Amino acid sequence: MGVALMLGFCFTAPMLDVAAKLASDSIPVGQITTARFVVQCVLMAPFIWIMKLSLHVPREYWGALVLRAALLFFATFCFIAAIRVMPLADALAIVFVEPFIVLLVGKFYLGEDVGPRRVGAAVVGFVGVLFVIQPSFAVFGAVALFPLGTAVAFAFYILVTRGLSHKIHPVTLQFYTGLIASLICLPVMIFGQGSGSELFDPVWPTELVWVWLLGVGVFATISHMMMTYALSLAPSATLAPMQYLELPVATVFGYMVFGDFPNALSQIGIGIIISTGLYMIHRERVTAKQLVSERAAPPI
Repeated sequence: MGVALMLGFCFTAPMLDVAAKLASDSIPVGQITTARFVVQCVLMAPFIWIMKLSLHVPREYWGALVLRAALLFFATFCFIAAIRVMPLADALAIVFVEPFIVLLVGKFYLGEDVGPRRVGAAVVGFVGVLFVIQPSFAVFGAVALFPLGTAVAFAFYILVTRGLSHKIHPVTLQFYTGLIASLICLPVMIFGQGSGSELFDPVWPTELVWVWLLGVGVFATISHMMMTYALSLAPSATLAPMQYLELPVATVFGYMVFGDFPNALSQIGIGIIISTGLYMIHRERVTAKQLVSERAAPPI
């Protein structure tokens, strides 16, 4: 069941990106980001009632809860700003530097035990990202760096989520994330009204654009819940390699809907990112098996 849910995530998450890119033709990035979190909050609210979950959160967790929502808001805003002009696959490939950032932060800041092979793989992965950024920067300018902002924010979002995932129910966590992020977004949109900013000045959606905005929130909520429950039903070592399926799916969707396809240099970079990411997962499995063997070995 966990594998099936992870496959569902890999096919649903790119649909969120497609809906956001379609909406960005006429809707400011800030407004799309706001729609994503408002819809998530509205969708999660009935499940809180149906599942009879408590909304009470201990005071000591509120700081982490607000930080988690703020990080996801920033990550989402940067990514939508990027795919507004960049191909989906290129932007997503750059975002996939996030596992490398998590690993390096874990080693050098949190003091986690990370071997030199995985550190080397992370460095090679960064080189792969540069292969994708270089042609994108030449064509799109500084916006090609926005996915890096997404990757950094999402890496710290993952680290914060690790600390909360066993303390707050996933549905409650998703509800509060949507609520807090909405409260961050709405004042920004109010102050942006009439500013003429392409990023923040809200406009009234027309016709099919309402569908794209709704789709952003619906697909975001479904995909994140699929991943959350997948991780609760199957080992992360089993599911982690499957996440890279999201890249070819995004490439296919980008080509079918927008006619975008990564150029040769970007394809090389994407290949490096996927290869090093899978190698890191392999090394984590090897290390985990060694630890199990050491603990099971009889004392001498």
